[in-house]
Amino acid sequence: MILAIGAVDDRVRTRLSAHGELVEVDPGDAEAIGRWLPRAVGIVARAAATIDAAVIDAATALRVIGRSGVGVDRVDLAAATRRRIPVVVTPNAGTRGVAEGALALMLHLVKRLGPMTSLVRDGRWTERDAIPLGDLDGATLAVIGYGRIGRRLAELATALGMRVIAHDPYAETADIALTGLHAALAEADVVSLHAPLTPETRGMIDETALERIKPGAVLVNCGRGGLLDLDAAYAALLDGRLGGVGLDVYEPEPPTDHPLFHHRDVVLTPHVMALSRRASALVFEEMAGGMDDVLSGRRAAFVANPEVYDTAGSP
Repeated sequence: MILAIGAVDDRVRTRLSAHGELVEVDPGDAEAIGRWLPRAVGIVARAAATIDAAVIDAATALRVIGRSGVGVDRVDLAAATRRRIPVVVTPNAGTRGVAEGALALMLHLVKRLGPMTSLVRDGRWTERDAIPLGDLDGATLAVIGYGRIGRRLAELATALGMRVIAHDPYAETADIALTGLHAALAEADVVSLHAPLTPETRGMIDETALERIKPGAVLVNCGRGGLLDLDAAYAALLDGRLGGVGLDVYEPEPPTDHPLFHHRDVVLTPHVMALSRRASALVFEEMAGGMDDVLSGRRAAFVANPEVYDTAGSP
């Protein structure tokens, strides 16, 4: 049977039907998860699901884990790899949706749509000239994390007339200028975070980093909540170092309340940019296809732990 920790759609059920019944459980229902784990040959891990070593050890029949996304910070890759269990990811499916979402947050903040909406609603039309509007055309965008999403965002931004730079110490090739983190922050009018969450990147945008940021810059995070120190971002908003903050990701999720969330130059979305109708369909199709490949004895195209294939034969 297939254990789905979180909701899935019929695409997953149909594609994996040959490998047994699909049972869907709530990520918070530990009793139900524990009851089904020993029978599961596959686990679908939605965003809120944590697949730690204890879960993997309890799933004695487990052959594949499918992650409906690309981030695997909630999956114990070492434990999965010890069991030679591929962790299927979907690096392409949400790329365009997240890049468009990041662009939408930028436009909202630069065009001051929140404050402008309040003026109209409150009958304060004549105050519009007191709120300066910005432009993306001619502005410099710093993409922090130049993977698939970062590259797609760079394409969209370039089409709008933006100059794009990037920071990514692991990017082997790039079609734009790569620079250090602090140099990128000092130069950019807009900063967009798309780095994975690792021990190295956790809290990378902290007080020290924000001391280097170009005054009035807009900061958007569609990567991982742990990349950004919220206290430091709030302090930077209050003293004008930041002109606006847009967040689609948090740590934890859902987040606990924070003063940053109530600032008028902040826009918040509940980790949805990869959940547009088209992106969701592609995510489920790509994930289920990869899981089906593994369970059918084929090599999946995208796995977070390719070392499981380093020895002869398929997992």
